[in-house]
Formats: sequence, structure tokens, C-alpha cells
Amino acid sequence: MKLCVTCLFFVILISCNRAGKKEVRKVDEGLKMGLPKNVVTDGAIQIGVYDFEGLEPLLNRKNGKTYVVNFWATWCKPCVAELPYFERLGEKYKDSGVEVVLVSLDMPGTLDKKLLPFVKREALTSRVVVLDDPRQNDWIPKVAEEWSGAIPATLIYNKDRRAFYESSLTYTELEENLNALTDTK
Repeated sequence: MKLCVTCLFFVILISCNRAGKKEVRKVDEGLKMGLPKNVVTDGAIQIGVYDFEGLEPLLNRKNGKTYVVNFWATWCKPCVAELPYFERLGEKYKDSGVEVVLVSLDMPGTLDKKLLPFVKREALTSRVVVLDDPRQNDWIPKVAEEWSGAIPATLIYNKDRRAFYESSLTYTELEENLNALTDTK
């Protein structure tokens, strides 16, 4: 009986605690990656900061989804220009097993002042994570052997196929590239 009362107390306490807080949008929730080495937050948004070892599982999923992984940064004008296309693609194909993930390469010292406000201002709904790993000569070829390291860059893959694009993409190109890899028309 005492155990039941104690459990009930904790359930009520947790419920009350959640009711008093605003919902925090966990942008990288559910990706089943390694543990982030850091998390940046403004109270409404949380973004995990990963080294490549923590991010790598995202690049090699063998489930029923197709992943569209865009490498970008807030300081990269062509990257920012194409972000609405990724948002539109993610919304259009979310029920078709397509997941868009935006991997920011912004500098760690600018995340609070640049990345978080940008994600909020642009109302990005795609998952956003940060890759902070100075060993780019090691991890760039693991993403794609042909990648020089320039951004924007996009990896589209599923359990059967992979395609990599080291250029800006229009919405039409992005959708065509996705459809060439999948049966999602």
C-alpha cells in the first residue's frame, strides 16, 4: 500500500511538473544516433551536437525509410536558399517513409546566437543536428568518397541505394533525385 501511494505521488508530481512547462521541441529526437557531446537549447528548441562517431549511425540506416541528409550552415548563402526545398520535400513525403535531416556545420561558438535563432525564425520542421568534428579529412570520405567537403551537400539513401550531390539543388532536382532512388511519386 505504501508503495502504491509513493508511486501515485511521483506520477502526480511528474504530471504537474510537465503541465507547468512549455513543450520543448527536440529537433533531433528519435534519430537513434550516438549520444550528443553537447546540446544547445533556447528553452523551446534543443539541438544535439555530435562528433562524427555519434552522427555516423544516421548515415547508415537499413530500415524501411529513405533519408535525405543535407549538410549546410547558416553562413552559407546557397545552403540557406535551398532549405525551403528540403522543408517542402519533407512535408510532402513524410507519409511515404521519407525523413529529412539537416546537419548543420555551423561553428560551435555560434550555435546560441546564430543557429538556434535561425531555426526558430525559419520555423524549420525537419530534424536539425550539428556536426562538430574537426577531423573532416577522416569523416568527409565516410559520408561520400567523392565529397570534396564543400557545402551544400546532400546524401539521399535507403537500405538499397545511395546517391550524393555536392551542389545546390532546386526543388525539382531534389524531388527528381529522391524519386530516382525510390518509388515515391
